[in-house]
Amino acid sequence: MKRVLIVDDDDAMRMALMDSLESCGYEVAAAENGQEALEMFQRETFSVVISDMRMPRVGGMEVLRQIKRVSAQTPVILITAYGTVKTAVEAMKEGAAEFLMKPFSLDDLEFTVKNVLANQMHQESEPLRSDRSGPPTIKEIITESNRMLSLLTMLRNIAKSRSSVLIQGESGTGKELIARYIYLNSGRKHKPFVAVNCAAIPNNLLESEMFGYEKGAFTGAMQRKIGKFEMADGGTLLLDEISEMDSQLQAKLLRVLQEGEVDRVGGKQPVPVDVRVIATTNVDLKQAIEEKKFRQDLYFRLNVVPVTIPPLRDRKEDIPLLAGYFLKKYGAASEKTGLSLSPAALGQMGAYAWPGNVRELENVMERAVLICDGATIEPEHLGLDGMELPMTEPAIQETPATVPAASMENMTLREVEKALIIETLNKVRGNRTKASQILGISVRTMRNKLHEYNLEDI
Repeated sequence: MKRVLIVDDDDAMRMALMDSLESCGYEVAAAENGQEALEMFQRETFSVVISDMRMPRVGGMEVLRQIKRVSAQTPVILITAYGTVKTAVEAMKEGAAEFLMKPFSLDDLEFTVKNVLANQMHQESEPLRSDRSGPPTIKEIITESNRMLSLLTMLRNIAKSRSSVLIQGESGTGKELIARYIYLNSGRKHKPFVAVNCAAIPNNLLESEMFGYEKGAFTGAMQRKIGKFEMADGGTLLLDEISEMDSQLQAKLLRVLQEGEVDRVGGKQPVPVDVRVIATTNVDLKQAIEEKKFRQDLYFRLNVVPVTIPPLRDRKEDIPLLAGYFLKKYGAASEKTGLSLSPAALGQMGAYAWPGNVRELENVMERAVLICDGATIEPEHLGLDGMELPMTEPAIQETPATVPAASMENMTLREVEKALIIETLNKVRGNRTKASQILGISVRTMRNKLHEYNLEDI
């Protein structure tokens, strides 16, 4: 379950955010100020952090900076009633995943959190290793493939330009990682890097996400929203899975690329932007053009620098290297150090086609580490080619605790309900969200019941 940390010194706002996200199934924790949030972040793990900007002592921007120093991959959403384009750009430079301006609807918040987490899940973060001559990267690039090393050399050469780049490759090959490599080797590396997952955002919302909107542009537009293009001004915009973009929006994107300016929804005049666009896709865009699913003129505008990432089956020399990297990574996470791959396991991995590429390899190694009860990963731990995995303990069936029938005879319905809630909470060690799901009630109803029965401290 995804864990969310909410940071806001306004009690009413904090509780409203908690209720909204808990009702969506997230496990939510809250901090009343930035200092408390940073202390909680040091002790616990969170999937996303949502912080108000203006708070006493430690504000939202400092919360963002400190969290990024501890965990660069954790997305942080900043919210404020005093937003400007300059503030939004500054926040994106510091690594903010999103910037919400008050007032916003709870639906907007829920969509933003869902989108940020979808982007995080979708990121193709497989490491590849290259030579160490370039500037430091967020994630190490690991490869011994001559084909990949030649590609990286070419990318460093073209990174300094403003030209659009189209990265094509199968799912799981590391397209977003390559996009970041280009960005970090460019003259724009100190400017914002903004990623838009075109596949994760509904088409009817993608336009406002990319180009922004003015207050009153449509029902619910309570405040001006700055789009991704403006947030990326001076830097780089990644359009992930560009093939999923609606044809009408493709035409508007083409105009932005040609004119260097965006039209906010409901805006009266265009806004100039200086953005380097990198697009990725895992489909054949030429075929999509033939099928009238993608605009040919947009393809030519994006395909100034074409990049094709080879699938893992075409660079098998990287398999032992990557496997060793993931083995060390997940071994450390599971407190299983010193793990190694047997020759038979390496042989099977070399013969496998890896349809899911490096992402699949990472998943296989993570699973193998969990399953293996010795020091050596064997073929049976890999689960490749339809092989059955070793038998494991059956999962615990998550059903509500039950009150013994004998004890119910002299109990009122209220007492039975109270006992059932207590037993279920004890079973899940006080996790209210999990208990609510098991009982089939909302988190808000659970909170009301606990208040009704004076069980807030359970």
